Amino acid sequence: MSAPSKSLSVAQLGAVVAGNALEFYDFLIFGFFAVQIGGTFFPGKDPTGSLLLTLATFGVGFLTRPLGGMLIGPLGDRIGRKPAMLFSFGLMGLSIAGLALTPSYASIGLAAPVLVVLFRLLQGFALGGEVGPSTAFLMEAAPVEKRGLYVSFQLATQQVAILTSGLVGFALSSVLTPAHLNSWGWRVAMLLGVSVVPFALVIRRRLPETFHRPADVKPGLVRAQLGLAVLTTIMAASMTIATYTMNYLNVFANHTLGMPPAQAFGAVALAGTCGAIFNPIGGWLSDRLGRKPVMITAYALLCIVSLPCFVMMAHLRTPASLYGAVLVMAPLLALGSSVTVTFLAESLPPEIRSGGIGIIYAVAITVFGGSASFMVAWLTDITGSAVAPAWYMGAALAIGVCAMFAVGETAPAKTRGG
Repeated sequence: MSAPSKSLSVAQLGAVVAGNALEFYDFLIFGFFAVQIGGTFFPGKDPTGSLLLTLATFGVGFLTRPLGGMLIGPLGDRIGRKPAMLFSFGLMGLSIAGLALTPSYASIGLAAPVLVVLFRLLQGFALGGEVGPSTAFLMEAAPVEKRGLYVSFQLATQQVAILTSGLVGFALSSVLTPAHLNSWGWRVAMLLGVSVVPFALVIRRRLPETFHRPADVKPGLVRAQLGLAVLTTIMAASMTIATYTMNYLNVFANHTLGMPPAQAFGAVALAGTCGAIFNPIGGWLSDRLGRKPVMITAYALLCIVSLPCFVMMAHLRTPASLYGAVLVMAPLLALGSSVTVTFLAESLPPEIRSGGIGIIYAVAITVFGGSASFMVAWLTDITGSAVAPAWYMGAALAIGVCAMFAVGETAPAKTRGG
């Protein structure tokens, strides 16, 4: 059973969310520097072909996410949330260090892209295993009336990671020449994440354990929960398609709209700022209004505004239009995403919560999130339309909203009459 719920200290909460932020910083930096990494490991005469190969490699990391969710997630249900979080973080540090130090294609030939793929597989495995235990920890450590707020820090710190990686990219692209950015600048960005791994491991070791399962409890899904698992997977898939389409904006601005890298990374930083602010607001609102009203409203509005925003960016092709679109879309995505994760955590019993979250989340983003960047780049290329990402994201959001209407409410304030 779970330990009695009580408020975490600021330092303890910071330990959980800081570790999560560092993992997502390292994971996302690969996607943000897709153009530069493509030139290093997949050189060719066709820039689009090189970019697609890099994005495909980025997607490879999602293939091992379900495996990480299935192995590390249930580990958190057997021996505790904290050991699982420590294990996943150590693997993440190893994989990022390997990526950052892999020699270029020009130096070692085909061995370079092979090593990159292997490290991406390890990275995906670690991140797939991280989500379940850390989300379960936040859920169980929170006072009942603040579950949405506590769990929102899980995604808010991902947005801090996006902001941090965007600022790092902006700084490097502003200070370094294009040649230096392509050859070693992106490696510096990765190594910055690796440098804090020892510190993060120390603070995670000091966390209290929130779950102790009695020996006579056997984890497993009952038949009534299978339908809910399908619906929550659809919701998670919708969320992750929208998230990675938004994460693609820096590549979209650079490769499709022809903006300089510094301006493109500015959009990443702005999106991260919006997410860090509005994720907790979404969680706080859901504690009072319920999970369904908040996530349905946010995602429905995002579905409606996505096409006009991409049309504006494609037509004007200015920094103002890029940043204006981010200011409209990023807050709506953040409001709904943290609530979706809270709903998923509340829907699962404690004895399968860590593994269940990890598996559902990992399967959803393996199929849809890992392919999102590739899909929007491919659709843009074959259609010749810069607004193709909006159609893809809008369709995913519409399906996700339908699933949200089909599920029941989980917020304690609504289910217990509080």
